[in-house]
Amino acid sequence: MKYSPVTRAGGVLAKGIRLPVAFGALALAAYGVFFADPYDLRILTVCGVFALLVIGFQFIFGHAGAVSLAQATFFGLGAYVTGVLGATYDFGFLLTFPLSCLIPALLALIIAVPVLKLEEHYFALATLGIGLVVVLVAVQWQEITGGTNGLPGVPSVRFFDLEIRDRRELFIFVWLLVVLGAFVAYQVTRGLYGRVFYLVRESHAAASCLGIDVSALRFGAFILSAIYGGAAGALMAHVIRVVSPENLELPVMVTCLTMTVIGGRRRIAGAIVGAILITYLRESFRILENTTLMAYGAVTLVVLIAAPYGLIGAIERLRARFLPEPIEAPPPMQPLNLAVDTEHRDHRPLLDIDNVSKSFGGVRALEGVSLKLGRGEVVGLIGPNGSGKTTLVNIISGLYEPDRGQLSFNDTAITRRPPHVISRLGVARTFQHINLADELTALDNIALGRTTRERASLWRSILTLGLDPRLQRARCTAVGAAELLGIADLAMSPCGALPYGTRRRVEVARALATEPELLLLDEPAAGLNEEEQRDLAQRVRRIADHGVTVLVIEHNLVFLRSLAERLICLDHGQVIASGHPEEVQRNSAVIEAYLGREEAADEILAIEERAS
Repeated sequence: MKYSPVTRAGGVLAKGIRLPVAFGALALAAYGVFFADPYDLRILTVCGVFALLVIGFQFIFGHAGAVSLAQATFFGLGAYVTGVLGATYDFGFLLTFPLSCLIPALLALIIAVPVLKLEEHYFALATLGIGLVVVLVAVQWQEITGGTNGLPGVPSVRFFDLEIRDRRELFIFVWLLVVLGAFVAYQVTRGLYGRVFYLVRESHAAASCLGIDVSALRFGAFILSAIYGGAAGALMAHVIRVVSPENLELPVMVTCLTMTVIGGRRRIAGAIVGAILITYLRESFRILENTTLMAYGAVTLVVLIAAPYGLIGAIERLRARFLPEPIEAPPPMQPLNLAVDTEHRDHRPLLDIDNVSKSFGGVRALEGVSLKLGRGEVVGLIGPNGSGKTTLVNIISGLYEPDRGQLSFNDTAITRRPPHVISRLGVARTFQHINLADELTALDNIALGRTTRERASLWRSILTLGLDPRLQRARCTAVGAAELLGIADLAMSPCGALPYGTRRRVEVARALATEPELLLLDEPAAGLNEEEQRDLAQRVRRIADHGVTVLVIEHNLVFLRSLAERLICLDHGQVIASGHPEEVQRNSAVIEAYLGREEAADEILAIEERAS
């Protein structure tokens, strides 16, 4: 495999499309400062305002993957704060601007707790409803907001005795704030914390089972979107010198959404390109009068069809296709610390499940399940489809709450605890359906398992200058996890391009990167050939030799025979057999559950003979 001599320590600015984007930014700045006429300066200033609005919207829509329709609300609220305090009370920018950011953030804080629990279109409708309420308040509160007539006379930007009146100066000032906002957004999304968003968009459950608090992540993105929206609204009030309910209404939200999708929902350059393109399109189509909206919509639709990932995304994909870059060399390996104290292995169970039951409507998935897992033990959980195996693992990992019963892990009660809390206690898992971020490399997917260990957070990401040391350490440890699963030579490959069996191993390595005491594997041998199954069984066995307890859901009895010390069989939500693999496989109830007739015992024995 050919590796690039370019490392992450240097030379990274010349990679991909970053150099053309940098030249484009310099060209825009030079045109605005030296050549633009007053009309273009005004349009470019408005472009900067919308770019800041879209960068903020990218946090919740692009990175967190939630369709919020409250960005126009934050935008308009920020404009009203600046308008009311500036026009009515003659406060300066140093007071109005921070408050224009703070008050939308406070509104987001108030509505985040109930709204962020909703998913998909329910979340979008809830945020839209909040926006409609704010519009109604702005229209009815005439003595403060001016009602439908709005609030004229917003002062220009003023610092103490310094006032920005010139359009060129205002253009420079607005775009300096855009650069600052872009820098903060880059800090948030570039390191280990930023890579967590990739997995959150793919699967909340998978992220939670790595110890990631998805609610806190979405909360942070929502608050950031409100701050950016309020800042953009404040700047717009200073640019157009009037505030009206139009700043809060749905057309602003539609414009913001269109800019985000056309430019690229997860690229800062996409926010800027989208803002400039859509703003100029709107201005260009004004001469069409009644057909303006139709022409604007038609051009937008063409761009969306031609570039579904946004203009910046389309450029990135074209560059990757025609000018592919060499694969980077992996970082140095840091071995995983899987040494678990097994002193009390035979005396105290690691996991104790007592009389657990779970129903879904009228269907009983589990009925009075009780079992114990010893330390360093490899246990196979078998049973026919619909027997409750995955439901039980979901309850252990906290994705489901039991209707009845208790669970204890390492002498700590985990019944009804959220998944990220249970994961941080030392429980990791894989899923029946693979949940990986295809856009990331296999190495970065595995590194996500180190998020909690490295204490990656929003504030640490913002305050860390230069290379993110948490990401570097996580990658080094991820190489160690990849080596344990035999995929180190493919670690730098894009995960979406890997074969199914390798992706299975990547998910196991990611779970292992959390350094768990209990590892839950849901059909890890699915999609593997016999040789790959034998190799995986040996590697899981070596993991257990470090003292890690492994619970494996699997239909493949041949695979489990070479791996598990004990089998537990479920049928119709109840434990029907437990014990040594050979004993369980010969159990008449197990044979009947799998094949429906006792005469199939000969078939089971034939499978055993082939395995031996």
